[in-house]
Amino acid sequence: MSPYPNTPVPVRSASVVNDEIRDLWQRSGGLLSPEDETEYQRLLVEWAAAAGTSVRPAVASEAG
Repeated sequence: MSPYPNTPVPVRSASVVNDEIRDLWQRSGGLLSPEDETEYQRLLVEWAAAAGTSVRPAVASEAG
């Protein structure tokens, strides 16, 4: 827990976060590892907050 609870957290712009998402995909070659997927989900939430929108997590579907 922070000793400064009222310290504002810096917010990055949506374009900066989007650049990081693009870099993650490029580095991964289009196939995200479990660790990359966790980072991607975190970045999506951050991007949505910066863009003023919302993101629903992807749900894996089962082929029947």
